[in-house]
Amino acid sequence: MKLPRRNLLHLAAGAAALPAVSPFAWVQAYPTRAVHVIVGFTAGNNIDIVARLIGQWLSERVGQPFVIENRPGASSNIATEAVVRALPDGHTLLMTGTFNAINATLYENLSFNFIRDIAPVASLSRTAGVMEVNPSFPARTVPEFIAYAKANPRKIMMASAGPGSAAGLYGELFKSMAGVDLPAVNYRGSPAALSDLIAGHVHVMFDPIASSVGYIKAGQLRALGVTTAKRIEVLPDVPTIGEFVPGYEASGWQGIGAPAATAPQIIAILNKLVNEALASAEFKVRFADLGLEPYATSPAEFGKFIADYTVECALDSGQFQAAVLTGCWAWRSSYCAGLR
Repeated sequence: MKLPRRNLLHLAAGAAALPAVSPFAWVQAYPTRAVHVIVGFTAGNNIDIVARLIGQWLSERVGQPFVIENRPGASSNIATEAVVRALPDGHTLLMTGTFNAINATLYENLSFNFIRDIAPVASLSRTAGVMEVNPSFPARTVPEFIAYAKANPRKIMMASAGPGSAAGLYGELFKSMAGVDLPAVNYRGSPAALSDLIAGHVHVMFDPIASSVGYIKAGQLRALGVTTAKRIEVLPDVPTIGEFVPGYEASGWQGIGAPAATAPQIIAILNKLVNEALASAEFKVRFADLGLEPYATSPAEFGKFIADYTVECALDSGQFQAAVLTGCWAWRSSYCAGLR
């Protein structure tokens, strides 16, 4: 079939224009399928809880599922590497947090550079930790705990969600500042550690509050103190650890990242939606119930925050290696855990 020359010219012009128009149209249509949000810890951890809250919100707003995918291991390095290698099309995202900054020093031979290879999308929350014990534990206050620990050195087992986790670092900071010796028992995540704490197999844990508050309110755990400088709304009667250990303060943060080459337009869409969630009354109530503080920024502001935080945590590697060999990372916790 022959086409008139004018029609051929129209078709040729349209074809030539497609490469320039299609990427823009594709971005405008984002997301076009399910978005996978990779979490580097087991289900039930603090960051997993935050991921599921924001994932549900985003799914309802854009009409595509945001699938939470747990890939635990190496304090989220396995998950981070998976996202670094993913297509930068906005359909694979990473839940980021304090641990990413810590890992830059904790692990020497990473195959990626977090600041270079993960684009900041949106910050989500700041979180407190809580010092908690089994209800049968003889101490009911932080001073009583310290006295008991000093009278029973190395007999109180401290549960940790693993090296580099907030639970581990908060605990190491406490050990250093309170002058107590608590052997650490590392688990693959908070849920397993909390299960053993409730069962009485370990004695104390310094856990991000979102994954523990339900057990505390149900009476399955006893909260002795919160890690932040001020008391928190969800546990108003629980004192701060700093009221008894002067200068003690520790907190964490969570956010969302994407592969570095992700289009700025996609990042802007996600950032706008996340910030709308954080500003909503619904999210404020949910976060307050979990002891979380909404933390909204632009991608640029979030990127600067991450960079500054990571630089502060990147202390002398030789000193760090010596600390690991002696089983004490508290010198590092005092820099990382309490930063804003």
